[in-house]
Amino acid sequence: MIRELVILAGVVAMAGNAMAQQVEPAGIEVEAAGPIGPLKGTLLDGGKGAPVVLIIPGSGPTDRDGNSPMGVTAGYLRQLAESLASNGVSSVRIDKRGMFGSRAAVADPNSATIASYADDVVTWVNMLKARTGARCVWVAGHSEGTLVALTAGQRQAPICGLVLLAGPGRKLGVVMREQFRANPANAPFMDALMGLLDALEAGRTVPVDMLPPPIAPIFPIGVQGYLIDVLKHDPAALATAYMGPLLIVQGGRDLQVVQADADALRMAAPTARYLLLPAMNHVLKDVDGDGSAANLASYADASRPLTPGLADAVAAFIKR
Repeated sequence: MIRELVILAGVVAMAGNAMAQQVEPAGIEVEAAGPIGPLKGTLLDGGKGAPVVLIIPGSGPTDRDGNSPMGVTAGYLRQLAESLASNGVSSVRIDKRGMFGSRAAVADPNSATIASYADDVVTWVNMLKARTGARCVWVAGHSEGTLVALTAGQRQAPICGLVLLAGPGRKLGVVMREQFRANPANAPFMDALMGLLDALEAGRTVPVDMLPPPIAPIFPIGVQGYLIDVLKHDPAALATAYMGPLLIVQGGRDLQVVQADADALRMAAPTARYLLLPAMNHVLKDVDGDGSAANLASYADASRPLTPGLADAVAAFIKR
């Protein structure tokens, strides 16, 4: 139950084996300046004169390929980058500050905030503009990465436009409460979970020894500090404020980011383009039926292809 709780709530748990070595996929290793060490990523070339998109991973210890030591090995961001390259779009997919290839960028990965991740996006965008000669760089965020993309979109930076892949449209506290309540296995811990969210939204941490033992390892103080920051942000308000081209992509079988989130983003940004892929789940792959077991099993299946039509639609939006 607890592992599923972490996956479905998008909880950040960055320490420990999040620092494990990753297998470097095909592409060119690139880097940008981080606070105390380099930020690292992988460039896939879409051909001469191709537009460039920066791909931001989602919450927690998620690497540039979309994989995580918490049981996610679907490789969906790598698959997206490869499919975009075949569609004539270059990409750089990145490791977040303090993790994986970018682990030297900061001393403590839990010190990150949405604003500091957005700072890193601006750094990457400026580096890629200089490296490629592109007039501007597109930014695509997945899951929590969409919040980072929207925040970076408020900055003075040469960003062409944003692609929001499976992005929450409501505040994280609303989403987490809904996800916790949807899982009957969470019932014994519901009061503790709701109380913790109340405290974090008020800007207070909860001593770990006051949490039930099954929950305490998931919410160390460092993670709570990060969540205090994330819970403040309103993706719908950011979408309203963003004036550039915007593509909202929603999967019909996403267990983590549901239709209500896409609807909130669409209401906030009525001129945005919208793509609904009915069979796509949160890791950008088609699954059969509405059951959670098969859906979650796809999170560990790198052999399952990317949802058909996704990369084509993103590439068409970028190249239009």
